[in-house]
Amino acid sequence: MSDSSGTSPASTSAGPVKPLKIVIGADTFSPNVNGSARFSQRLASGMAARGHEVHVVAPAASRKHGTWIEEYDGQDITVHRLRSYRWYPHDWLRWAEPWFINKNSDRILEQVDPDVVHFQSHIIVGRGLSIAAQKRGGVRIIGTNHFMPENLLEFTLLPKSWQEKAVGMAWRAAKRTFGRADVVTTPTQSAAEFLEKYTGLDGVLAISCGIDAENYTPDFTPRTENRILFVGRVTGEKQIDVLIKAVSLLPEDLDVKLDIVGGGDLLKTLEHQAKSLGIADRVHLTGYVTEEELRASYTRATIFGMPSIAELQSIATMEAMASGLPVVAANAMALPHLVKDGENGFLFEPGDAQQLADKLEYLLRLPQEQLNTFKNASLTFIEAHDLQRTILTFERIYRGASDVDVAAIDAQLAAEASAAHEAHTAHHADQADAAHT
Repeated sequence: MSDSSGTSPASTSAGPVKPLKIVIGADTFSPNVNGSARFSQRLASGMAARGHEVHVVAPAASRKHGTWIEEYDGQDITVHRLRSYRWYPHDWLRWAEPWFINKNSDRILEQVDPDVVHFQSHIIVGRGLSIAAQKRGGVRIIGTNHFMPENLLEFTLLPKSWQEKAVGMAWRAAKRTFGRADVVTTPTQSAAEFLEKYTGLDGVLAISCGIDAENYTPDFTPRTENRILFVGRVTGEKQIDVLIKAVSLLPEDLDVKLDIVGGGDLLKTLEHQAKSLGIADRVHLTGYVTEEELRASYTRATIFGMPSIAELQSIATMEAMASGLPVVAANAMALPHLVKDGENGFLFEPGDAQQLADKLEYLLRLPQEQLNTFKNASLTFIEAHDLQRTILTFERIYRGASDVDVAAIDAQLAAEASAAHEAHTAHHADQADAAHT
C-alpha cells in the first residue's frame, strides 16, 4: 500500500511521495448532468491534477464502449466505458449490464492494478468493483453514497404496493456493498446519519462534494428584473411544481420570471402547469444547457429556489451560493446545512407553496443594499466547501486516513499555497533576470 501520510504526491519533508493509481467507479458520469456525475468528474480531474493516475469505470454514454482517454478540466482521464443500455422509464439514464459487472471489474482491476478503488454508488458498478477489489486484496476501498432509493422509485414502474419493499431491498444491498469499504463517506452529516440509520453501518464520514467557487461570477449591480432560478433534474422528488405554484402566488407588481434549467421527464407536465396557472409567459424551461449557459443563468438570477425533498447535498445550491445568490430552500435532508435561515436565505416547509412565495417576496422586495447582505453571506458560507479541500481530504483517506483531520488539512493547504506562491515569485524573478541579460 501507499504511504498513509496524506500529503501531496509532489513531495514531503522525507522526499517525494509515490503517486497513486486510483479507480473511480460511477453508475452515472459525464455527459450525465447530476450531482453524483459532476462530483465524480471533479474528483477525477482534481486527483489527476495532483499527479495521480486516474481511471474511471462507468456505463457507456452510447452504444460505443471500450477504454479511451477523455479530457476533463484540462486533465486526461482513462475512462473504461462499459456496454450499457438505456433505462427507458428515465429520460437519459443508462445502466451497465449487472450480469457482466463482476467479470468487467476483475478485468479492469487486473489491467490497472490500483492502489485505491473509490465507488460512488452501490448499485451496479460499485458492487462489482468492491467485490473485485476485496478479492484482489491490497487495494484500499472507499465508498461514497450520493443515492436515495426513493430518487429512482418513479422510474422503476413498480406498483405503489411494492415500492416500500423495493426500498428495503435497496438499503440491504447498500449495506452489503458499503460494508466492503475501508471508509464510507457521504456529502453531509445529515446524509451520514441517514445512511447509518438505513444500513446499520457506523462511522460514516461527512465530506462535502466541494465546489470551485472561482468558476462562478456574482453580480452586485442593481437588478433590473426579478428572476428566480432552479437548476436540477426535472423529476418528481425535486417538487418543482411547488416552486411554479409559489411564483403564481407572487404579486403581479413584482413581475417575476422563473428559469428552470435541466432536463427530465416532467418538462411537458410543468409546462402544462404553468399554462394552467396563467404564468406560461413567465416560466422558461430550458432543458439541458452548456456549462457556460448554466453559469450565465446563475449570474443573471436574483434568487435561487430549491424545493427538493431528496438532496444529500445539492451541488446546484452550492453553485448558486458561489454565484452570490440568496437561496430559498425546502427544510429537508441536507439543505439546512447550506441555507442559514435569515442569513443567506430562508427555509420553508416542504410542499408549502404559500410559505415559499412569502419567503421569495420578502427577498424580492428588499432594497439592493439589504439583498447584497444575503448575497455576501452565501459567498462566505460556500468557502467551507472549497473543492481543493475536498480533493485533499480524499487524497488523505486514499493514503490511509480514517477520519477528517481539519487541522492537518488546513496546514497542508496553507503549505501548498505558500509553496505555489514561492514558485510563482521565483518564476517571475527568473523572467526578470532573463529580460536584463
